Amino acid sequence: MTNHPITPELIEQLVDLSRRAGAAIMAIYNNKDSYNIEHKTDESPLTAADLAAHRLISAELPGLLSVPIISEEAEVPRFVERLLWDRYWLVDPLDGTKEFIAGNGQFTVNIALIQGGRAILGVVHVPASDVTYLGVLEARASCNLGAFKYSAGTNPQSIAVRSLPDRFSQKCSLTVLLSHRHGTHANIALMETLARNWPGSIETTNAGSSLKFCVIAEGLADFYPRLAPTSEWDTAAAQAVLEAAGGRVVRVHPALPALVYNTSDDLLNPHFYALGDKNFDWATLLAADEAAS
Repeated sequence: MTNHPITPELIEQLVDLSRRAGAAIMAIYNNKDSYNIEHKTDESPLTAADLAAHRLISAELPGLLSVPIISEEAEVPRFVERLLWDRYWLVDPLDGTKEFIAGNGQFTVNIALIQGGRAILGVVHVPASDVTYLGVLEARASCNLGAFKYSAGTNPQSIAVRSLPDRFSQKCSLTVLLSHRHGTHANIALMETLARNWPGSIETTNAGSSLKFCVIAEGLADFYPRLAPTSEWDTAAAQAVLEAAGGRVVRVHPALPALVYNTSDDLLNPHFYALGDKNFDWATLLAADEAAS
């Protein structure tokens, strides 16, 4: 399979597609009688908005770049088949369906391009605010590398994670993002570790869906621990955004190895950390928690 470079035209078309999927979602979001809520075999909710976005994206992605597609709302190809893929699209047409149903606006459209197990391109669109985040990491891209934020009616703005001090001697604040719905005993232990190791204040805030990665990518938070189950389509696009902005997404392990994709049949992620400033000594900050895990 020929790996065509990422071009400005592809970026423009991908951002436009994510926005149109967002518009299809909002048409249903604004009419609660049209939600048609069902539940999958794992008890996760499914709405008409999930399916509307899926149909639009899966119909149009092949015309942008003809590689295989994995979508949350379609049958997943067998692992033995996926192992033969070098590049493929990885899509969550509506990430944060519970947030959609709750009506808090914190849901996204996630479209990622995976190559060699790594998210090299990601678009995260926020339908409720009409904001789009983009991350481009591929070295062969003929467009600008980096992370960008598109707001309605404005040109894209470059975004970047905020820097943390080289050592723990400066008493600056650390902002930790937590999920609305997935608090765990492991998170409590982790926060205790942070409190012991971090010399300054620690603030916590909550967000839904893949927005948590994008908040860090904008420099508005520093750390998001995910110590509960996720699937690969939940994270890939936002991982590209965060890493293009200067952050990292790593597995919970003493060596903090990168979170990679297409390594197992079930498409479940291991527990992971989304980190801001990639040059910061996260291993030391997290050392007690890592030793326990």
